[in-house]
Amino acid sequence: MKIRSLVSITDYNKEEILEILNLAADFEANPNRKTLDGKVIATLFFEPSTRTRLSFETAVNRLGGRIIGFSDSMTSSSVKGETLHDTIKMVGSYADAIVMRHPLEGAARYASEISPVPIINAGDGANQHPSQTLLDLYSILKTQGTLENLKICLVGDLKYGRTVHSLIMAMSHFNPSFRFIAPDELKMPDEYKDFCRKNNIPYEERTELAGNFDDADILYITRVQKERFLDLIEFERVKNVYTLKKSMLEHTKPNLKILHPLPRVNEIAQDVDESPKAYYFQQAQNGLYVRQAIVSKVLMNVPIF
Repeated sequence: MKIRSLVSITDYNKEEILEILNLAADFEANPNRKTLDGKVIATLFFEPSTRTRLSFETAVNRLGGRIIGFSDSMTSSSVKGETLHDTIKMVGSYADAIVMRHPLEGAARYASEISPVPIINAGDGANQHPSQTLLDLYSILKTQGTLENLKICLVGDLKYGRTVHSLIMAMSHFNPSFRFIAPDELKMPDEYKDFCRKNNIPYEERTELAGNFDDADILYITRVQKERFLDLIEFERVKNVYTLKKSMLEHTKPNLKILHPLPRVNEIAQDVDESPKAYYFQQAQNGLYVRQAIVSKVLMNVPIF
């Protein structure tokens, strides 16, 4: 079986997604193994990261593999002018797989085309974040007992939010309906609304948060990402547009769970942490098991049915 990179969530079909989620559940039950003994994984983070980098590195360590790489591009030869092409070629000669985060959209796809080893996309600009999407799906499945026929509200930075872009495409296999809640400056890009229409996925758009998620199964909130704005005046205008407070959960469905890819800034008040509907810290923990599953698939060539 061919070993594949994971660049976009569309690299996996429905059956392959479900297989990853099943394997993640297996790792959650028993995370410490030696299945990657002798394997070396490079983590190349050209953008800052806490949860993604640490969970990938923990995943590899708990499976007996070894990590090389950098968490700050300023410590790499890219500051000397080395091209991404040359970095990937060089690191690919040292490692069995590369986990990469890069600020440019399409960088992961380009890397996968020239790399001698598989590439796992840990986020490329505002484009895709497939490992986050798989842990989001795992979190939804654990809290709802199903992925089918769910009402999902996506809130905040829907223009630059790569996590929500990937989530829409992944959920297309499971008959969802969406409500997009964002200011006009950060509304969902037309390409993803076109995707919904082509796949017969119902969606609505709103600009107000309060009262617009009472019928939701999942409330997925995103941070307004300062690093994506070229105009800081525009960022200042929208940075605090929404803040979820515990009092706003009073009329929501009993099964509602609140997800957030983290880090949060001001978009979720700390009093929400006390609610049993808050699930974002458990969601982050789920990232370990899902990334164990992803790395195992890529490196060990475990069959995907």
